[in-house]
Amino acid sequence: MSSGADIIGERLARQGCRIAFGMPGGEVLGLIDGLAKAGIRFVLTKHENAAGFMAEGYWHRQMENEPDAPVAPGVLIATLGPGAANAVNVVANAFQDRVPLIFLTGRVDQAEAESYTHQVFDHQALFRPITKATLSASAGAVERVIDRAIAIAIEGQPGPVHVDVPIAVAEGQEPDVALFRRPVAAPAQAAPAALAIARDALKTARHPLVIAGVDAVNHAAGPALREFIERFNAPLITTYKAKGLVPEDHALALGGAGLSPKADKLLLPFLEEADCLVLAGYDPIEMRINWRDPFPAGIPVIELAATLPTHQMHRADHLLIGDVSENLRALMAGLDEKPGIEIRKVRTLRSALVSAFSPEFEWGPGVVFDTVRRLAPLDALATADSGAHRILLSQMWKTFEPRGLMQSSALCTMGCALPLAMGVQIASPDRTVFAFVGDAGLEMGIGELATARDLGLPIIVVVLQDERLALIDLKQRASGRAERGVRFGGSDFAAIARAFGGAGHTVSNGPALEEAIRTALSERKRFTLIAARIAPDAYEGRL
Repeated sequence: MSSGADIIGERLARQGCRIAFGMPGGEVLGLIDGLAKAGIRFVLTKHENAAGFMAEGYWHRQMENEPDAPVAPGVLIATLGPGAANAVNVVANAFQDRVPLIFLTGRVDQAEAESYTHQVFDHQALFRPITKATLSASAGAVERVIDRAIAIAIEGQPGPVHVDVPIAVAEGQEPDVALFRRPVAAPAQAAPAALAIARDALKTARHPLVIAGVDAVNHAAGPALREFIERFNAPLITTYKAKGLVPEDHALALGGAGLSPKADKLLLPFLEEADCLVLAGYDPIEMRINWRDPFPAGIPVIELAATLPTHQMHRADHLLIGDVSENLRALMAGLDEKPGIEIRKVRTLRSALVSAFSPEFEWGPGVVFDTVRRLAPLDALATADSGAHRILLSQMWKTFEPRGLMQSSALCTMGCALPLAMGVQIASPDRTVFAFVGDAGLEMGIGELATARDLGLPIIVVVLQDERLALIDLKQRASGRAERGVRFGGSDFAAIARAFGGAGHTVSNGPALEEAIRTALSERKRFTLIAARIAPDAYEGRL
């Protein structure tokens, strides 16, 4: 016999989970013990929201570090009531950003809940709209519940699954079950008839263009995607999450799209140059509203998706459901090379995009991003918080591998970059990791600097400090409204970083930034925070 918590830990460990993140409470102490017995380390954070993003960052890098291993979802633990409620944002983010997450919450036993009300509410009702499923562990069936949770979290488009674990179930005895039900992958290739029709459409095309998204990332489709665009000389546009599937210095790579009106003005008209569009795992949940029905009439659209799309954001004439990598290879099998869109036009567009987002002449956010990218190792990993800086960074920051730049690009939530970077650094301790944040986003979760200190993580945090909600400020002024609720005072972030045990720098010009970056890259013993002070209107006309 084993405890329910022991079984939960054992099942998660068999799937490859090694770390759980969260905040403890009396209702989850047995659960944390059970995970520890199975070899799953518990990492204490300052807030459940940050814990979830750390779990996501760790998962991203685990997928890249161990591409042939079973998909091991992130693990988040929260106690009942306020602990569970604190995690709503990050669970919703996992749901929209297609991140597999097992979210374990403690719960008082049902008999007790009939009369005891302190901190008690219906966790499952709260999480049902923002998870793929919400389950309750039951005595005698714990192993079935957790196996089901793992399978649901990783199948199709991955996402979060909530499991409520009553105290008596976690600490009570369960029968030992030898069978482990490892999830079986769905059929890799689309139906042969659908493939044949789609291949005929591609066969007659001479100038295809590819748009790739998050499903292609989760299906490790980078090599197949590169083979596809090179065989058919097809330019590639990606969503922000799919940056780096093909290295962005590739002659056919047009970078990320979706949130910058300035980039869209260049990229959307270019779709007219194609005579066939191939959507490789493209999920429009990342995109602005002007990517609704963007495809020119008369141009066939072949969509390769992990699951049946129900969003109604765009049309698809041919739909191939299954593994994006496998279906890309099946789609191009036996087809000859194509001339593609004139390379002169592709080069012109690439140059126009570079010019549109070139760094400022003297100082500004573009100089910050250009300087860091120039000094950082080519394989540096980065995370970005939501805000004006993220849009500019996502257009400027060249990425050379999948998940090289991680962000919340579907929910677009603030406060994610710092904990994402911490999870990334835990999984990839030998890599250089940058977190790009705005001052408002950093102040949302600044206490996690203490977590970075306690874990000895040498992340480099770059803060764009303009003392306002810059993106909202731009929208407010563009709509002709009076300024309200977008300004705030300036914090001495360098002093705060030092108080938390890290290194801190404040810079306001290129040479000072270069010196701070070089110092941070050479130290690698603790976290560094660099506050780059920029003008209040620094993003005007930049996005």
